Amino acid sequence: MDKLFVTRITVTLPTEQVEELRRLTNDVSGFVAEAVARQIQHQLLADNLRRCRDEQGAFTAEEMSEASARTSGSAGSAG
Repeated sequence: MDKLFVTRITVTLPTEQVEELRRLTNDVSGFVAEAVARQIQHQLLADNLRRCRDEQGAFTAEEMSEASARTSGSAGSAG
């Protein structure tokens, strides 16, 4: 069985955010971990898109439209 390694850290958040977190979940650590994972994924995707643009040039309007449709779930099943 793989062990999940964790590290305890301290973060400082505005009081209002902490209060809302506690209203939303009993697992603040899990909630924050998921949010951080999403942000990391978002940053890595942005970095990859930037690298692709730098190597191959700007995206066309058609490429942007297709990407937008795919990410919003409105793309057809032809892909």
